Amino acid sequence: MVVSVVLAVVLIVAVLSDLESPDADVPTRDEAIPADTTKMTPGSDTFQPVIHSDEWLTPVPMPGPVNTAGAEDSPFITPDGNRFFFFFTPDVRVQPEGQLLDKVTGIWWCAKVDGSWTEPEKMLLCDDVALDGAEFVSGNTIWFASVRAGNYGEIDIYTATYEAGEWGDVENAGEQLNVDYDIGEFHIAPDGETLYFHTGEWSTGGNMDLWTTVRTDTGWSTPVEVPDVNTEANEGYPFITPDGNELWYTGESRLGLGYTGPAIFRCVRDGDGWGEAVEIISNFAGECTIDELGNIYFVHHYFSPDMTMIEADIYVAYKAPTPATASGSADESSDKSSPIETLARDDYVD
Repeated sequence: MVVSVVLAVVLIVAVLSDLESPDADVPTRDEAIPADTTKMTPGSDTFQPVIHSDEWLTPVPMPGPVNTAGAEDSPFITPDGNRFFFFFTPDVRVQPEGQLLDKVTGIWWCAKVDGSWTEPEKMLLCDDVALDGAEFVSGNTIWFASVRAGNYGEIDIYTATYEAGEWGDVENAGEQLNVDYDIGEFHIAPDGETLYFHTGEWSTGGNMDLWTTVRTDTGWSTPVEVPDVNTEANEGYPFITPDGNELWYTGESRLGLGYTGPAIFRCVRDGDGWGEAVEIISNFAGECTIDELGNIYFVHHYFSPDMTMIEADIYVAYKAPTPATASGSADESSDKSSPIETLARDDYVD
């Protein structure tokens, strides 16, 4: 997956110190996308995502300006459904070394205003050259992975806070998470204390598993495997629903029906553990994020019949209306104030 390419960076840190600081002017995404790229649609998709539960409607591309002919990946939506964050790179053919220098690849975000998504803006989280992705947002704090000078390793986890209209106070999340535990992509549960993460690399064929660690007075507890979930197959890219009752992750399809690429699984809380994993969306359905209404946003990678990646978009499977909500629109999201309380909507509009 595109985000796996970003997180599989090698030897980039060695050249960071030789690079000049990036120009403050960030090109638009449209300006950065090569003219020879192809914008895919469901009608031209060889491997359309398939949903296996009537709790959700058929997945469709996310409405609004997020999707382009470039690659949108690693989505995160705030529980209220009003703030959306994602990783973007303009050309999937470019290696991470090139992404590092294009001034466009990185984390982007947008807001829902009067029911529509605003034009995404790039998050500037470094005064020097950096490659950022794998974001998680809680309140006014964003956690993200980054390749930049000063890392403990090739890829470190950082935090930043939002104040006075910008993200600042960027800090390394520490040696314990970045060296001792060397966490992969992660999600912090609604309790704010339990961190779920994966280990292993999908692209190298190693076994990817899910682990948890709990915040303590001195840092983080010794990680333990997530009970009743890990298998000999890959389990990665965890997400915990806003109510804390469901664990979602990405793995290979297990239905044996010819589905291709990664699939999305759901486990429902069962006492102190998790119930059996159920495959919910198949066919190149990757990393997902879910709002408090139960709408599933996920990355879908378009591949050609010969298995060449073309681009990637964010898809959404809206929660199917129940009899009690049938009179409402299936794609409505809450209009409550955002948990990122200082993000005034005026920050997103001209």
